[in-house]
Amino acid sequence: MTSLRGVTAIPGLFLSFEGGDGAGKTTQLARLAQWLEQEHGREVVRTREPGGTTLGRTLRELVLHGEDVDARTEALLYATDRAHHVASVIRPALERGAVVITDRYLDSSLAYQAGGRELGMSELRDLQMWAVRGLLPRMTFLLDLDPALLAQRLTGEPDRLERAGAEFHRRTRGAFLDLAGAEPERWRVLDAAAPIEDISARIRAEVEPLLAPVAEGDAS
Repeated sequence: MTSLRGVTAIPGLFLSFEGGDGAGKTTQLARLAQWLEQEHGREVVRTREPGGTTLGRTLRELVLHGEDVDARTEALLYATDRAHHVASVIRPALERGAVVITDRYLDSSLAYQAGGRELGMSELRDLQMWAVRGLLPRMTFLLDLDPALLAQRLTGEPDRLERAGAEFHRRTRGAFLDLAGAEPERWRVLDAAAPIEDISARIRAEVEPLLAPVAEGDAS
């Protein structure tokens, strides 16, 4: 089941993971995908933003590791990646009935660019919704963690966003929580400091009720 504004719903199930780098999104996404494949026999497409396509990997390198760009340029680069990602990967998979799980989606742009970079939330959301033709996940999991703890979990050389400063990351976290509060039917906020298995169990409990209607062909 998919929330697709202005378009007849399509049969797959679209899920997203959000949160700061180091919060555990990649780990939980992998655990959920394995459970869906092994316990439910579902086709699962695992992807990420930016970088879920060949073009996306080029844009990811530019936006995270290239020269510094202004906030509007950064937002447009993310929107370009997202539009192509939806058109070439996400939408085709949903149309054939797959479960698509993405590590970041448009909510990351709203939190990082509107919250962290302090761009206008309304106009940025309009841009992102236009880029994806209204496609929203059925459920979004926010792995929430105090930004002061995120740095302890990171490995490797920090990218442009990771080294943006403590205040930037506090604003970003606040924006994520505001987004979740505005759409409680879509968002599930999880304590990223909890044990990994406890988080996985909570995610599975939230996703399992969504599987039966999809399996029965319910496109509502």
